[in-house]
Amino acid sequence: VTPLPRVALFPHTLLLASTMGCLQSIACKPRIRRENIVVYEVSASIDQCATVIEENSPIVLRYKTPYFRASAGIVMPPVPRNETWVVGWIQACTQMEFYNTYGDIGMSSWELPELREGRVKAISDSDGGSYPWYGNTTETVTLTGPTSKASRLTVCMNDNFYPSVTWAVPISNSNTPMLTHITRDQSFITWLVAMNSVTKERIVLQTVRWRMRVDIAVDPDRPLGSRASLVGRAHHEQPHILNYQEPIPPNALGRPNANDAQVLMWRPRRGPPLVVIPPK
Repeated sequence: VTPLPRVALFPHTLLLASTMGCLQSIACKPRIRRENIVVYEVSASIDQCATVIEENSPIVLRYKTPYFRASAGIVMPPVPRNETWVVGWIQACTQMEFYNTYGDIGMSSWELPELREGRVKAISDSDGGSYPWYGNTTETVTLTGPTSKASRLTVCMNDNFYPSVTWAVPISNSNTPMLTHITRDQSFITWLVAMNSVTKERIVLQTVRWRMRVDIAVDPDRPLGSRASLVGRAHHEQPHILNYQEPIPPNALGRPNANDAQVLMWRPRRGPPLVVIPPK
């Protein structure tokens, strides 16, 4: 007897497969893919104002740079049952030079040793509690499935520098002002990302590169309130929204963040360098 073709034995299965693209008995659910996510109105800028110098304290000089700001609108497709997706900003520092010069005595410098020595390409700039995200307020939105329709959302972030620099040599017991120059040059990559909270699958939606530079001359012999002045450019170079996506290095996603990894060094004109503040 000639056996019946397998088509005749399983007509319902084949019909189901052909009409629905997969078997109902198998867990088959729509996947969130890059081509199903719409990104619109992406903006990245640095405020068009000068760095503000504060000389209110006899102990430290403070300066406040303009803000870097980034925002984007996103339309996410429906999220399947048992899935949670977070959309937001991830930021990492890729280069840092931060020198405070004290005449011909030496200089203090904030350093990221692993970055400085080329052992990593980037270090997380998370707030320290929301890894891998830059923050967890306006910086991210969480979508928990199932959602029956597309979700329209907006995420935004901002960043700036507002440090304190001692007038006196940081390893000295003296309070005599000796600070003569502050130089800072720091670069960042900021990614707009959609991430599956369970599987950790990441979809990079947008990449932004930006840089902040500060150059301050100081005359320690002048009265407090009139010692420091900006030199060089008055405004900062605007960020670059890339037309391609850069991969996220592993160190940009977890501990330590830049604040915890940085070290304050004292580098005298003569003699060996000294660690003033170790990493956390």
